[in-house]
Amino acid sequence: MKTKFIFITGGVLSSLGKGLAAASIGALLQTRGLSVTIQKLDPYINVDPGTMNPFQHGEVYVTEDGAETDLDLGHYERYLGIHMSQSNNYTSGRIYETVINKERRGDYLGGTVQVIPHITDEIKRSVLSVAKNDEDVALIEIGGTVGDIEGLPFLEAIRQLKNDLGKENVLYIHLTLVPYMRAAGELKTKPTQHSVKELRSIGIQPDIILCRSEVPLPADLRAKIALFCDVDRDAVFSAVDVKSIYEVPLEFYREGVDQKIAILLKLPAKNAELDAWKELNRRMENPKGRVKVGIVGKYVDLKEAYKSLHEALVHAGVANEVALDLEYVNSEEVTAKNVEKRMKGLDAILVPGGFGSRGIEGKILAIKHARENKVPFFGICLGMQCAVIEYARNVLGLEKANSQEFDEFTPDPVIYLMTEWYDFRKKRVEKRNEASNKGGTMRLGSYPCKVVKDTNAMLAYDEARIEERHRHRYEFNKKYAEPLQSAGLVLSGLSPDEELVEMVELPGHPWFLGCQFHPEFKSGPMHPHPLFREFIRAAVEFKKAR
Repeated sequence: MKTKFIFITGGVLSSLGKGLAAASIGALLQTRGLSVTIQKLDPYINVDPGTMNPFQHGEVYVTEDGAETDLDLGHYERYLGIHMSQSNNYTSGRIYETVINKERRGDYLGGTVQVIPHITDEIKRSVLSVAKNDEDVALIEIGGTVGDIEGLPFLEAIRQLKNDLGKENVLYIHLTLVPYMRAAGELKTKPTQHSVKELRSIGIQPDIILCRSEVPLPADLRAKIALFCDVDRDAVFSAVDVKSIYEVPLEFYREGVDQKIAILLKLPAKNAELDAWKELNRRMENPKGRVKVGIVGKYVDLKEAYKSLHEALVHAGVANEVALDLEYVNSEEVTAKNVEKRMKGLDAILVPGGFGSRGIEGKILAIKHARENKVPFFGICLGMQCAVIEYARNVLGLEKANSQEFDEFTPDPVIYLMTEWYDFRKKRVEKRNEASNKGGTMRLGSYPCKVVKDTNAMLAYDEARIEERHRHRYEFNKKYAEPLQSAGLVLSGLSPDEELVEMVELPGHPWFLGCQFHPEFKSGPMHPHPLFREFIRAAVEFKKAR
């Protein structure tokens, strides 16, 4: 079967949930026995989100091949259980960069380079590249909102693709807002009508309209939207607010979204098998207890900055049959005077990744509290580095121990930039990212790790060799390995050549583990990450023992 393409656009306003809608539709089609791939097209001019402020953009999601991508790719991987790559996320910046490089090389033979056809052709090439394995269905999410200036070339490109691929192979889904005016007790369809009018003015007629609303749409409102937007009555669906994002596939199934897609695209008739999704939601709705986890970071005012982390914790809660109360603690506000108060009542403490010196001392204080009070602790990337600094200062007695990232002239750089490995790492990064020419010393993407026997890490993984995703520049300084080990720190994960320290932990503690990588990127609702699973298990045991 020739690959069918489904294009998902959004209207009225941003953050309606196009990524979740795309992921949920993909998951439903998978349950019908179809192979699915998925892609995000972002209209912003940045080449990738790698250098963007988390407060503006949210989390940077890292793929196996080291691409720094939009956080929606995390939803795609978690819902579909397939690995994303650089080809699953394109931005305007990357598209324009490619076209400009071609022009500089003379590929256009001196011709005038224009948005149409050169930019739109490059967008179309990028879209078609995602179905390299001839998947049954390719879902393409267009970021932003219909009407945005920067999004116009993308919409023009997907308009052209209907003619290029044939009408029977292309479907347009438009996600829009139907606001509920609580004072009047009414749902309003006018924003949806205007959004579809804007889309049609570009030349795209939606085949399906998903209506995001607080309450289900009654039949008469669906009929009104169908009439004014020129779609089938049975192609207007409610996308109502739900308690958990993992209810969305079930909600879409109840609405009949997958069935309508199958009819319009002439997909093989097969009932969706939703037992796994139903069981997941049953476990989430019926927890056997609750635990309180403190997340000590500096991006706590924007939860999207820790999106994968949040979801990995939810997955671990489901695996342990408990609900989680997540308390986000701003590390800049943690001081020696208030640390006991700020950490009071927590069943576990997690320090996530990040960059820069802001809030570091607060993280170190939280880690010291967790170590001394036997509170389960999990440090991720920068969190692990802070744990090493705390141990070196307060146990090994190196009072000025630090990372070179925060203090270039520290006398004891227990975390440092491995200059002797610069060339090796630079070549590997450049090879992985030729399209974007990133290079540099950032360790990005999947790297192997040997797990040491008789450790909590081995207890969690039950595997001698693992692969995990990285996004960092600074490393554990092996010069301090022996004194730290003599003081009780265990190096429980190492690179195959034992040059890089990937995990550290403390014996005799309920759970005190730090990892250099980002395990949250490999956690899914059906397959919780083992480190998160064991971290929450330790939190459950800690609460019982209190």
